[in-house]
Amino acid sequence: MDTAQPGTKSQHQFPCKDCGADLVFAPGTNCLKCPYCGAENCIPDAPPGAVQEEDFRATLANLTHSQDLQDTLAVKCVACGAESQFGSDVVSSKCPFCGAAIVATAQSKKQIKPKALLPFLITREEASTAFRRWVASLWFAPSELTRTAERSGIDGVYTPAWTYDADTDSAYTGQRGDDYWDTETYTDRDANGNTVTRTRQVRRTRWSYVSGQVANQFDDILVLASNSLPRKIAQRLEPWDLKNLVPYRDEYLSGFVAESYQVDLPQGFDTARGIMDGYIRQSICRDIGGDHQQIATVNTRYENITFKHTLLPVWISAYRYRERVFRFLVNARSGEVQGERPYSAWKITAVVLAAIFVVILIALFAHAH
Repeated sequence: MDTAQPGTKSQHQFPCKDCGADLVFAPGTNCLKCPYCGAENCIPDAPPGAVQEEDFRATLANLTHSQDLQDTLAVKCVACGAESQFGSDVVSSKCPFCGAAIVATAQSKKQIKPKALLPFLITREEASTAFRRWVASLWFAPSELTRTAERSGIDGVYTPAWTYDADTDSAYTGQRGDDYWDTETYTDRDANGNTVTRTRQVRRTRWSYVSGQVANQFDDILVLASNSLPRKIAQRLEPWDLKNLVPYRDEYLSGFVAESYQVDLPQGFDTARGIMDGYIRQSICRDIGGDHQQIATVNTRYENITFKHTLLPVWISAYRYRERVFRFLVNARSGEVQGERPYSAWKITAVVLAAIFVVILIALFAHAH
């Protein structure tokens, strides 16, 4: 059974009843485990339906004095801007997002409490193995990359996200294109060079004005609330098994770092609306029908908007190679691997020169024969 590394600082600590050491959450289980004596303290199972949606508009209207706000001590990394929540007794640490050393001068800020999370399922050993396998598979990677990356280690981080639900009603105008075949007459020359008249079938499109209305229901549109990770790479970790969300408990964070959100609730919904818009336009095209569709205007009304503030588990290795930061990410639920990598200019040059040499040899051999 794997746990977070002993000594990793988390926001909350749970002392072992046997030896007094800090218990840490053991990925793949539902228990806290002592990394020294092995004592366990299991987390009670949540009843079905324990994770509840929250009303979006009501939360925004009462945000300044809502009971759903909490004071967090966020440590900001000056190198990459990540804001992480460490234990109150942490004096210094390494930023898990860029590998830079940070001094923990924490700043208090009010944020919406997370109400749900996905616990770590993939263990540190499994993530490290995937990391080594990924580095070994890289073409044209610098020879010293493996040693550099492995020295950097791997950290468990809860990254924040929003999920949004909404019912939408969209009125649209546009055009429907229906294809038909027309007989076209044209002139050509036959084999003897004589001008002849021929006919052929040509496909044309008849356009007509359309208007209508479509309704859609959206469930758990996911928006990452972190700006600390490369967005394209982080998005490639999807999908997340959001149906397995559990109610937030401090115990799940023990032994891990939790990142504070940098994309707030309304900003997240703006992003979610952009995602919804793509699906709405697809449903409009289906409603228009025909062979081609052109959408002129869309006016969407959003109702029954709800959200969840959740935390997603990620294993991160941030390693520095020649003054640049490269990051490797593992979805700690599915094991999906994504990352950034450097290239060896020397290896690429060697391959290009070898290819040129082979081409020259082939040319010389062909000329000789």
